[in-house]
Amino acid sequence: MTDRDFVVVTTTHEDETKARDLAAALVRERLAACAQVYAIRSVYWWDGEVQDAAEWRVDLKTRAALGDRLTARIAELHTYDTPEVIAVPVVTGAAAYLDWVAAETAAD
Repeated sequence: MTDRDFVVVTTTHEDETKARDLAAALVRERLAACAQVYAIRSVYWWDGEVQDAAEWRVDLKTRAALGDRLTARIAELHTYDTPEVIAVPVVTGAAAYLDWVAAETAAD
């Protein structure tokens, strides 16, 4: 495997408990090896105006091959009409950590 075989998938949620529950479900299902959940402030265009809201960001580490399955599962579990789901490729990383991510995620 190369570093490019991995992605960080990001989504957001309006509620900390829901964000943590979503992260735990995705890790439990082995679609991600781990997730970080942290408070952010989001400014975005929605319903014809600029919104400014407190949200919880969830960053999920996984293999690129699981990106589509992870994206689909987020859409199933999420309460937003249009949840943010963005995957960013890992350009480089510690070999031992990436081996761990590969070992802790589901088979393709």
